[in-house]
Amino acid sequence: MDKIKETPSAEFQTAQEAIAWIVGRMEKLGMKPGLQRMQMLMEKLGHPERRLKFIHVAGTNGKGSTCAYLSSVLQACGYDVGTFTSPYLEKYTNRIQVNGADIPDDVLLRLVNEMKPIVDEIAETEVGPPTMFEISTALAIMHFGKVAYPDYVVWETGLGGRLDSTNIVNPVVTIITNVGHDHMEILGDTLELVAADKAGIIKAGVPVITAVEPHEVWSVIDQTAKAKKATLYSLGGQFNFTNVTSELDSQTFDFSGPFRNINGVPITLNGEHQLKNAAVAVMTLEVLRQYYACIVDDEDLFKGLKETRWPGRLEMVSREPRILLDGAHNPEGAATLAAALQSVYTYHKLHMMVGMLKTKNHTGYLRHILPLVDTLIITEPDFHKKGDASMLAEIARELLSEMNREVDIIVERDWKRALETLTSRTEQDDLAVVSGTLYLISDVRSWITYQTDSEKGW
Repeated sequence: MDKIKETPSAEFQTAQEAIAWIVGRMEKLGMKPGLQRMQMLMEKLGHPERRLKFIHVAGTNGKGSTCAYLSSVLQACGYDVGTFTSPYLEKYTNRIQVNGADIPDDVLLRLVNEMKPIVDEIAETEVGPPTMFEISTALAIMHFGKVAYPDYVVWETGLGGRLDSTNIVNPVVTIITNVGHDHMEILGDTLELVAADKAGIIKAGVPVITAVEPHEVWSVIDQTAKAKKATLYSLGGQFNFTNVTSELDSQTFDFSGPFRNINGVPITLNGEHQLKNAAVAVMTLEVLRQYYACIVDDEDLFKGLKETRWPGRLEMVSREPRILLDGAHNPEGAATLAAALQSVYTYHKLHMMVGMLKTKNHTGYLRHILPLVDTLIITEPDFHKKGDASMLAEIARELLSEMNREVDIIVERDWKRALETLTSRTEQDDLAVVSGTLYLISDVRSWITYQTDSEKGW
């Protein structure tokens, strides 16, 4: 490490410089689906990905929570666990962790300096320069495969699956949580096309766990699994769960699976959707037990599930007034949030602040939210692809007119001022919710928790 700092040829002198170089590529290069650049990177780095056991997770919603459950349980069982997730909520290094600890700055600096000449070399070829997300993916693989050597890596896709840079790995197990209306401008304009893209992470002979429904979308996953001779475990088919108790911050369910049944499984995350995510995680752990001799005692399973935290998803960040953060940003996420607001939380009035990216299905999202709110404050995330607040307000007014419903709509483009308005309107028995893109959630969360701005991003 010291040697690299002293070497004049080292491109970056600090971790902050290295991160600025990586993040700056998002504006310049955007996203370029395809695996050629990743294949070249891995080859030139000596294939560190081949030393690791990956649990590859794709899906429209629920990926992050499922990853959090798996990481927490495997750690409770005594395993070292690497995680790669996106987008990050507070700072760049959050996305690459071992046992919940971010990649250290000195390690990041050393690895990026090692990678930089290779990235420059690839940029000169016909495949073009590697993107921000590709470099981040390669950095995670280098950290796990050359420095930390965790027992398992919980590996979340960035976008889609088939051409996502994370698809460079050959996992021990694959998860597709669900398929919904998101990133359709990139992945395809029907749910079947989105499902086909996500099914692209299924590998020959590698077991697949899914909670995908409805049938026509599930059948895309099923057909791909059959073609790859990969055993498919589907919620409602090979495994199931029954909700036993549901209270605020405490739920239990009975799990039934092909290898055994487990009763009274506890979680502390809220919402019925979290039972589904936890059941998918339990089925995955059952496959690891059955086929890879992973030791998961019930005591550790229960402890890991109960201790799972997932920031920015139904997260109560303030008690006075009550402010709930939830990164729902597509119609399915909004439906899940609406269901939780009706079944889990009590309030006199509901005040909601929303900021979206311009590429999202705003109408589908608002259809679920508008019937519940008393106040809707529309703002804009501090991000280059932000959705226009006035346009979003226009869609909301049209929908309210169809619903024959009156809601107080406030347009405030500055999210900090919008947050002040939200806070001032929320009385003791009311509930405030901040929802929409995680770029907004990360800013609001950092501001409420630490009174600082976040370094959010893909």
